Amino acid sequence: MEQTPLPGIGVRHDLVTSSGRTVGVVSHRNGRRDLVLYDVDDPDSSLASIPLTDDEAEALADVLGASLMLGQLAGLRQQAAGLLTEQIALPAGSPFVGRRLGDTQARSRTTSSIVAVLRDREVIASPGPEFRFEANDVVVAVGTRHGLDGVTAILAGDDDG
Repeated sequence: MEQTPLPGIGVRHDLVTSSGRTVGVVSHRNGRRDLVLYDVDDPDSSLASIPLTDDEAEALADVLGASLMLGQLAGLRQQAAGLLTEQIALPAGSPFVGRRLGDTQARSRTTSSIVAVLRDREVIASPGPEFRFEANDVVVAVGTRHGLDGVTAILAGDDDG
């Protein structure tokens, strides 16, 4: 990723892909963002410039971030025999709604780890013990089948620990 200041305009971030294509984002000082695809033969010439609203930029970032994280977790699962990844919906009636992740003591009680939380369209990677759950969060946990069943039971309030 290369960052280039654009005096009077803002900042340009460019990424050259492994296939040799250059994609960039121009972040204007007024908050506007443009997604730019550059010409292979002339890196200063754009083939397309797509203005993005805040919601569109956020949705694009979420899609790329979430798919990357879940892809990495899937790859990890394939590398480690017996290690699974699971998405666990936090029910509205869970005793942990509004409470801290640390209160679950999930890792010490189950040897499984909560590695991310999906909230609306946001991915919260590596939430710390102070992270507070909200109803309808989706918890991404990694562990053994037994451990993941334990995390599910804890979040549902079925395990009094």
